[in-house]
Amino acid sequence: MRKFGIKKISRRKFCQTCLLSGAGLLISPLLLNLLKESAEAAEEKGGPGFVNSHEAMFYEKLDQRTIQCHLCPRNCLLKNGMRGICRAREPRDGKHYSLVYGNPTAVHIDPIEKKPLFHFLPATTAFSIATAGCNFRCKYCQNWQISQFPPEETQNQYLPPEATVEAARKYRCPTIAYTYTEPSIFYEYMLDTAKIAQKYGIRNIYHSNGSLNRKPVEELALYLDGANIDLKGFTQEFYSKISEGDLETVLNTIKTLKKNLVHVEITNLMVPSFNDDLQTVRKMCQWVRDEVGRDTPLHFSRFHPSYKLKNLSPTPIKTLEEARKIAMKEGLRYVYIGNVPGHVGENTYCPTDGKLLIRRLGYRILENNIVNGKCKFCATEIAGVWR
Repeated sequence: MRKFGIKKISRRKFCQTCLLSGAGLLISPLLLNLLKESAEAAEEKGGPGFVNSHEAMFYEKLDQRTIQCHLCPRNCLLKNGMRGICRAREPRDGKHYSLVYGNPTAVHIDPIEKKPLFHFLPATTAFSIATAGCNFRCKYCQNWQISQFPPEETQNQYLPPEATVEAARKYRCPTIAYTYTEPSIFYEYMLDTAKIAQKYGIRNIYHSNGSLNRKPVEELALYLDGANIDLKGFTQEFYSKISEGDLETVLNTIKTLKKNLVHVEITNLMVPSFNDDLQTVRKMCQWVRDEVGRDTPLHFSRFHPSYKLKNLSPTPIKTLEEARKIAMKEGLRYVYIGNVPGHVGENTYCPTDGKLLIRRLGYRILENNIVNGKCKFCATEIAGVWR
């Protein structure tokens, strides 16, 4: 069984490393002071890479040394000293503990469009956090440096729920995003932060692989305003081969969030030769239309070689365009092409008169013709959260 040790480094080295954490994403300069304060606090608790334990939710005690986790569909059966597949939870003498409570490995201020959420407070910022760990094993993970490691092996900050909300307020972010890795792994941290944020009128958004059991989804939904769920493919074969996940669980999560009135958008990263069969794409679009509604924004995102799939080529833009055409033909009203800056598929168009409503260039908003949630030209209501 693998042993995990805490690595200590200097406060100065920690602040430098934080600038490179999160799979190459740069932390906003506005956060430098926050990081220094976090580093000082973290050093008092054992230094960067420290583990911050907190009793977990959703588990069953089987005996003094054994528990079964019921957070995600893996339902890991664990004895003392064992880790769940997420690498971030372990039992101790009949209790189950999260090891990533208030110690994120990535803290950034992002455009909301980066989540991606295109129908949720456009041109605003999201205070974004993530911890180490994930319950998937995606072969193309863009953030594998933090998602595929335990918290002892990442550079972490001390940022408990109260401090997270205070930082979001300080930097005038109307939203906190739980993102980058799989937020379900830091469920307790996310839930407690979301509860405090809601009291201050700060919105909560969740970018997830959707691999969470129904009861945790329903409790979390009480404090969520928006979610983008990665629907990675539409066959169990794809999920088993590429992500080691379960398709049906993801579909149930999407439906449960929608049922609980959370604004939902869906992202499908199209991986050449793995999930780009257009007949399967058509079935996926029909499912979205019939189960969660034709107003649900769907993002077809371009794959770029990464992690264990560096041998593949980027998704042909023509494939993305064909998928978008199919989705619109099947009745979906808001279909987007992602990771292709400047493409017309980034823009939002009115489903009634076809006029341009939001013009985007990457994460930038160049033009917005939605007024009070309606098309400026014909007054059609546009699904989303606009103010």
